Amino acid sequence: MTSIPEIRPNQSIELLKALHILTRDGKLNQDSRRKLKQVYHLYQFIEPLLNDVMQQNPDPTLVDHGAGKSYLGFILYDLFTKQQAAGRVVGIETRAELVEKSRLLAADLNFSRMDFQHLSVEESITSTALPNKVDIVTALHACNTATDDAIQFGLKKQAKYMVLVPCCQAEVAEVLRQHKNESFAKTPLSEIWRHPIHTREFGSQITNVLRCLQLEAAGYQVTVTELVGWEHSMKNELIIAKYTGQARKNAQKRLESILQELNLEVLHSRFVS
Repeated sequence: MTSIPEIRPNQSIELLKALHILTRDGKLNQDSRRKLKQVYHLYQFIEPLLNDVMQQNPDPTLVDHGAGKSYLGFILYDLFTKQQAAGRVVGIETRAELVEKSRLLAADLNFSRMDFQHLSVEESITSTALPNKVDIVTALHACNTATDDAIQFGLKKQAKYMVLVPCCQAEVAEVLRQHKNESFAKTPLSEIWRHPIHTREFGSQITNVLRCLQLEAAGYQVTVTELVGWEHSMKNELIIAKYTGQARKNAQKRLESILQELNLEVLHSRFVS
């Protein structure tokens, strides 16, 4: 097959076909070229983290939550882990049929250090199928509270890095909606979410703000950026958290103040570890 400049060296052509990034005859169309660009863009963020953990742990474990078809996990394994002497990529997914398909594809490709578990993110925290400590946690478009569960998993497993692309943050918006009348009397800030469209958008925004404060209070240095190349998706916010052991001094206090000011105290247990 004629080489395609966009495809990185050592990339498995059979994997790209299985993920429908390449057509059956090994070609790129406009849609698949965009998908490949997106995958490589995200990989550029994660590759330095993998290199960093390899310096301290030659046999690192990366856990991908809400894995779906394990698109991200397969690409990470193909581009990085299979080039190493050790290392493991684990996909966590609640849909059994997708777990089975991923297991079959990994076997076909001889990706022997890939593993897939049919678990909820919450169940994975205590599952004996996973080590007590992991190095990197990823959650790409894990819907609603699944991102929060992934954060809890990362905290419990003492992950050095967490890479999160949140999606469908409905829980906070629903609480804002339920307490709207009470909030009107409590704070003029309630004007920010008075209209339904603003409730949804502000709820999504404040959810990620609370998540960042939660991570900073737990000793993580947090970077928030945009996934350039994902313009077709409204959910393109990328949160990268690196464990330093140095908690931001006022993070916990600010988190709790926001919960109180915005009448969100009912969510205290979700965001305050």
